[in-house]
Amino acid sequence: MFRALRDSPIEELYCNRCGIESIEIDTEHIPKHLTWLSLIGNIINANGCHELAKLLQGGDSTLKDLYLTDNTIDDEGVAILVAALQNNTSLTALSLRGNDAISKQGKVSLLRLVCNISSIESTLQSNHTLRDLWFKTDEEIQRHIDIAVRINNRNDYNQEAAGREKVIQTQLHSGTRAALCRLQGIDHVVYGDISPLHLPEVLSSIGRSHGQGELYNALKSSIAGVISTVNMKKCIQQLRDYHEAKIAEHRAEVHNLNAKLAAMEEKEEAEGYAVDDEIESRSNKRRRK
Repeated sequence: MFRALRDSPIEELYCNRCGIESIEIDTEHIPKHLTWLSLIGNIINANGCHELAKLLQGGDSTLKDLYLTDNTIDDEGVAILVAALQNNTSLTALSLRGNDAISKQGKVSLLRLVCNISSIESTLQSNHTLRDLWFKTDEEIQRHIDIAVRINNRNDYNQEAAGREKVIQTQLHSGTRAALCRLQGIDHVVYGDISPLHLPEVLSSIGRSHGQGELYNALKSSIAGVISTVNMKKCIQQLRDYHEAKIAEHRAEVHNLNAKLAAMEEKEEAEGYAVDDEIESRSNKRRRK
């Protein structure tokens, strides 16, 4: 069927409750126009996910909606789909509801897909295309996933803008970040990932988005990191160079002042000789008289 769909104009395919257990997809015959695939109520497992991943990989992927509700997908199957979606920019909706074998670990990997909190770079490289992502209810994880996909939706396929907003709303908010770190098993200080040269802009973003209280927390957390990044040897060298420059300036000024004093003293001495000559001349005249 998939080989037959390669050049077909068909965009939507529904194979719900057909007892499908195995899928084989030839990478040489990927459907060129398929955007909607619904496989609800079948027996698809990790092997089936491995084949479906072929529809999600590569820059030519066209699939936008994938419904895998009520199958037998487990954490292994989720890991395969997450890996395929890491760089996917076409799929906007994925449903995994009713796959009871997906544990909390699998659900956390789906959260990490749309908002990886392990580093700022990882957050920026998360999936910013998915707009709907459903699985068997886990309220806390689903809530954080919903926040991430709403950011994706709000930025309308602008990957850079979505990544930047996720960083501001998660990495730079202490409460949200603490919750995400707990769920994803992350434990390190985010400000170590930020160059001190960028801190003014980062702190400004925190203040605008989260208020003065959160700005205070950010400053309190970041100051130790800033101090630890200071090159003390370089600072001392710069301080020495500053004082040496000042010494050179002072020496030049002393030289100028000495020159002025010498000129004044020379003038005074010349004037003194002239006065003495005049006095001696007057004395000689009186004696001759």
